[in-house]
Amino acid sequence: MTLLARANAPLRAAVRSRLSAPVRFSSSHGEYKHIPFEYKNKTTFGIKVAAYLLSGAMLPIIAAGYQLRKAGGGA
Repeated sequence: MTLLARANAPLRAAVRSRLSAPVRFSSSHGEYKHIPFEYKNKTTFGIKVAAYLLSGAMLPIIAAGYQLRKAGGGA
């Protein structure tokens, strides 16, 4: 082994042991969640997400249609 490889050997072992250890996140508010909300029923959650995303996508189209109608030039 070279001198450089021998110098990095303890570091690699420490990193390897750190990666294999289970990671636990906790806070004073309970178990750590990756999303800031909780959903129990996936169907209603999917409907709500779709309504939220579609309303955001439709807003510019509705605004453009309103402006065209107001100007008397379109749909």
